[in-house]
Amino acid sequence: MSETLLKNVNELLNEEKWTRATLNSYTISHFQELDTRIRETIQAEAQDKVLEMCEEHLKHTRNSIIALYLSGIISLGKQLVDDSNLVVLINIFVDNHKWNIVEFLCNRILEYGENKFALKTLADCYENKNDQEQKFRIWERYIKVDYEDADIVKLLAEKKEQDGDLPNSIEYYKKALHRFINKKMFSNVKEIWEKLIAYIPDDVDFFFAIERKIVKVLNGERAAALLNYLVPHFLKKEDWNTTIELLKRILAYEPKNAAARKQIVEAFRNKYVKHSQLEEYLRISNLSQSWRSVHEAISDFEKHIAFDVGNYVYHSSWKIGKIVSIKDDMFIIDFAGKAGHKMSLKMAVNALKILSPEHIWVLSSTMPKEELKSRIKADHAWALKVIIRSFNNAADMKLIKEQLTPDILSNSEWSKWSSEARRLLRTDSAFGNIPDKLDRFTVRDKPIPFEEKTYNKFKAEKNFFDRVQTIREFLDNVEPDSDYFSEMLGYFTGFLKSFSTLSEYTVASFLLVQRIVSVFPYLNPGLDFTFVDLMKEINNYEEMFVKLDDGEIKRSFLQHVKLYHPQWPQIYAELFHHYQNKFIIDELVKHESWEILRGLIGQIMSRYREYRESFVWVVRNLLTEPWFATMEVRLEKVLIGMIHLLDITFREINNKRDVSYNRKINKQAHDFLFNEGRLLNYILESGEDSIMRLYTLVEDIKELDPNLKINFKHQIRERYPRYEFAGDQEKEKVSMGLLVTRRGYEGKQKELRHILENEIPENSKEIGFALSKGDLRENSEYKAALEKQELLKTTASRLQEELQNAQIFSAAPINTDVVSFGTRVILKNLESGGEELYTLLGPWESDPVKNIISYRSPLGVELMNHKVGEELKFAIGDRNFHYALKAIERTEVE
Repeated sequence: MSETLLKNVNELLNEEKWTRATLNSYTISHFQELDTRIRETIQAEAQDKVLEMCEEHLKHTRNSIIALYLSGIISLGKQLVDDSNLVVLINIFVDNHKWNIVEFLCNRILEYGENKFALKTLADCYENKNDQEQKFRIWERYIKVDYEDADIVKLLAEKKEQDGDLPNSIEYYKKALHRFINKKMFSNVKEIWEKLIAYIPDDVDFFFAIERKIVKVLNGERAAALLNYLVPHFLKKEDWNTTIELLKRILAYEPKNAAARKQIVEAFRNKYVKHSQLEEYLRISNLSQSWRSVHEAISDFEKHIAFDVGNYVYHSSWKIGKIVSIKDDMFIIDFAGKAGHKMSLKMAVNALKILSPEHIWVLSSTMPKEELKSRIKADHAWALKVIIRSFNNAADMKLIKEQLTPDILSNSEWSKWSSEARRLLRTDSAFGNIPDKLDRFTVRDKPIPFEEKTYNKFKAEKNFFDRVQTIREFLDNVEPDSDYFSEMLGYFTGFLKSFSTLSEYTVASFLLVQRIVSVFPYLNPGLDFTFVDLMKEINNYEEMFVKLDDGEIKRSFLQHVKLYHPQWPQIYAELFHHYQNKFIIDELVKHESWEILRGLIGQIMSRYREYRESFVWVVRNLLTEPWFATMEVRLEKVLIGMIHLLDITFREINNKRDVSYNRKINKQAHDFLFNEGRLLNYILESGEDSIMRLYTLVEDIKELDPNLKINFKHQIRERYPRYEFAGDQEKEKVSMGLLVTRRGYEGKQKELRHILENEIPENSKEIGFALSKGDLRENSEYKAALEKQELLKTTASRLQEELQNAQIFSAAPINTDVVSFGTRVILKNLESGGEELYTLLGPWESDPVKNIISYRSPLGVELMNHKVGEELKFAIGDRNFHYALKAIERTEVE
């Protein structure tokens, strides 16, 4: 079928060349017939051969309609970005005003995704056909893929305005405004600015954001000129706060602007009309005098005007106070514990900070603690807004925590509260980031759209790979038809359009942009190089890979290396130490690169101290893989390696070397060996010979929890009761052993854990708190805490020693022929004639109330090893005992 197809295509091309058909003879049906040939080509999987045939034909017949169409559509189907043949084809028919065919060809391109050229040409087509409705529909699609065209956006805004669709008209005007600023076309910017003032004058946050952009792209004088158009609206509204803010911004750009200076004086007069000291403070500041720096004058005036009766103030020593009266130049302030304090105006301005009634410090002083705490815990958003606004509408999480802990929330309460707070700061549109300061948050009076919030975050980030994450986050939530996205994408394409030497940023930008273009082909920036070209410039693959500090970028890099580098298995093996990931191993297995794998695994196993992360990853992820058995790795060797790593990392943690890294390896090794029971299971299955080789290594790790060692040893003893551990005989001579039940043993373990994990850490906090109070000579709390510390350490040491010497009693060998551990005895008291019943267990289980006695107690010692029927006479202290042993029963030992 393929040969026949190629022959038919060749005949079509030759027929066209020989007959020289005129353009006027072409109709849509001709192209529909060619579509049939394209479907046959796809079914025969002959796209590459037809493409090659067409490209060869075009070398001799440049304007072949058939070759241009076949090669163009097949290229689109293969997701190739080169659409030049279809562009040439469409322009041929545009030049000849064949609008029906132009419409058909453009729509064929758009079947494969949005395309700037096709959309623009299709809109022109409808313009020529006088189909205005269709033209505007196409324009709406076109501006989503072309981020530069401002004129069409403006035309769309005007169309929506004429149709009475004001919400969409405003959105288009905003978009056009951004684009005209980028083009530095100020007259257009001014026209749209005034239009938006007429429709949304109160959207101050929007206008201020545009102001910042104008300053950056144009200059401050242009920004001041535009802000002047906003002032009359807020003067008319008598919104003095916004009026003053606008005039401050204007004066920041134009400090010599006499009209703005005069306006701000009048705005201050209106805002503080009821202030008792208004005129005096205006006089002192010289705000009306042109010789005084306007910024200094405003600062002085605002410092003074903040002082009025009823206002709250903060003093570094006396904390929160309230101004109760002002007479001449003297203030009377009530501080907590210092009521009626007098202070001059000059001193007040220098020593006091004015606080609003909603400041967190004021609320902490005036609201009942439990009421404030309940409000903060119940309403995270309210609490965040209060705190952020308390500090000039800018605060980070560290500052927020300082205001709440420990006076309002405990550390544990903060941990729970802060996770929800962080979520709100990230997702709630009422919160935003300070431009260029990613970790500082602000409160927006008008909710900030997700696109703008993410864009601000992107701009504030300094790290390249943080920006990679942010642009992905943007695309995960919204379509890329935003001018904000255009700027973000432009950041990465900038690395690709002008680079002299290859860097990790070039490689990462290429992989990121390529990924985005694969989903949104119309965003293709038209790169003139490929990954193969990049590979030629990479001298050290390991060095480059390490610098690609993003998981998805690393994976994409690996995929491209596999596609384009003939020695990719060797490169994968080298990179594994920097990126322990199943993908690398799976690809090597899938392509049966067994020698490479065997070399990699062997290297990791023999050099586990050097390749710690690789060793732990392989052990935890590959041991159970069916193919791993062929690697000839003995499990005992793995366990020995893990024990050594546990010991090494303990020592390096103590020496403060790479603490976080070593803690991570230490935890993974500990979990594998003990929490998952791998070491114990191997010893129990392998026999006594393995105990000497493995347990001794565990015993030598000084930093390992003694409780864990004791428990581990007893579990081995239960399986191998006759095995003698090194040092057992000496300990037996010293302690004579201690028999305990499992329940008693576990109870002591729990008690020891509680002391080590709870009481001692809590005591350390008490010591730290006591130290913070200074002067240790008279510090009774410090002395008491130290005494408690000594007691806890002594108790813990005693428990550890007892557990070390304890032997868990097994109920299986209980012999009721004689009195022994775990038996219940019935005695007849030959002096009183009554019966007495006792159960013999260990000292940890002893409970005289329940007649449970220790086998090591004076009575227990006298009873041990006697038989039924025997008569016992003995004295304990000053008391004589005379019993007949009537029965010995087995008791349930747990």
